[in-house]
Amino acid sequence: MSSNQYMIMFGVTEIFLSQIPDFDQIWWLSSVAAVMSFTYSIIGLALGIAKVAENGTIKGSLTGISIGAVSETQKIWKTFQALGDIAFAYSYAVVLIEIQDTLKSPPSEAKSMKKATKISIAVTTTFYMLCGCMGYAAFGDAAPGNLLTGFGFYNPFC
Repeated sequence: MSSNQYMIMFGVTEIFLSQIPDFDQIWWLSSVAAVMSFTYSIIGLALGIAKVAENGTIKGSLTGISIGAVSETQKIWKTFQALGDIAFAYSYAVVLIEIQDTLKSPPSEAKSMKKATKISIAVTTTFYMLCGCMGYAAFGDAAPGNLLTGFGFYNPFC
């Protein structure tokens, strides 16, 4: 199947879902999506740990892959730049006010949002950083873009 067919199926699904009149009533869909995301992360993390145990060694290094005449200092600096990119990826502030308006008082909306935001960002960051680090430890420079494909799973989008 070509990627165009997948895009068309996704578009048709979006059109179908946009016809649901009380979309806010299907809160369970968000829960299912969260569970699926955590399941994917846990599977990737467990397979990464198993691969490192199977290899008996960590394939990655702190300074990463060798790219010409780039020094270790430059690589570490680029790592810090990448961390800035990752931080920029948490652009949830756009919807923060809209979500805050839907919260009930007491406790205050700001207090509830601050607590929920801290917990969700901490959990999400922990899971995905662990997955990334274990994927790099398992595969080193040959780490795939989709972690599960590196463990031998079929990738239909190639």
